[in-house]
Amino acid sequence: MQKALIFGINGQDGYYLNRLLQQQQIEVVGVSRSTGNWLQGNVADHPFIEQLIREQQPDYIFHLAAHSSVQHGLLFEHQATIVNGAINIFESVYRHSPHSKIFITGSGLQFQNNGEPVSEKNDFCATSAYNLARIEAVFAARYFRTKNIRIYVGYLFHHDSPMRTRQHLNRQIVDAVKQIGSGKKAMLMIGDIKVEKEFGFAGDIVQGIFQLIKQDVLFEACIGTGKAYSIEKWLEICFSSIHKKWQDYVQLKNDYVPEFRRLLSDPSAIRKIKWESQTGIEELAKMMLTA
Repeated sequence: MQKALIFGINGQDGYYLNRLLQQQQIEVVGVSRSTGNWLQGNVADHPFIEQLIREQQPDYIFHLAAHSSVQHGLLFEHQATIVNGAINIFESVYRHSPHSKIFITGSGLQFQNNGEPVSEKNDFCATSAYNLARIEAVFAARYFRTKNIRIYVGYLFHHDSPMRTRQHLNRQIVDAVKQIGSGKKAMLMIGDIKVEKEFGFAGDIVQGIFQLIKQDVLFEACIGTGKAYSIEKWLEICFSSIHKKWQDYVQLKNDYVPEFRRLLSDPSAIRKIKWESQTGIEELAKMMLTA
């Protein structure tokens, strides 16, 4: 029976990946700093990671652990979790489990973005502490590939699910719609509703992650829907489910400066290895609204 380690199993991607791997009859050992039905540990703790990989000898390792905020105040947190965590895994595999395949999470945010579709061939651009850490981790992966360690990078674009935490805008909109639909009062403060991004489903994205790590030809790929919608479109879809106008419940932040105007993936590479997103924006909204 194959075995997989998932670092960051407590997040939405960890949840859906765990479920997918178990469906594939793969034994899963989950790790998170938080308490729960998994091993409690920190990917930034090198002795812990080295011992775990030496003992478990996993077929697959997935490094999903990270705080998704781009705030500069998380500079050292991102360096510890994203960069040092990745290097701890790479070195431990190199020394103790060279047969293991490794996946690390990248982000569509770490590329130069002029509003056109972004592929893994685009140049990197360190516009935040988060992006900087993601870029560093990729270069570490490329270095360890020269030592014959199989490391895959999936550059993930925006995706959601009923498991999405409440700090994210899409979930905040869904929660507000649920409250209003049940007769409660709610008011949303939103920045630029004209910003366009992807509205992928986490369950689809983790299937792309697994499809990437299973093969031995493609090592870096953008994993996204290839379709961008405005935040205004998400508002319209969600509020239409309760037959309300979003304009009656949303206040706009006129001085808000968005990180990007449009962020869209070019998933051509991963489509060549037979993966494509299956869930549309309307289906995603219904899924989250009815959860």
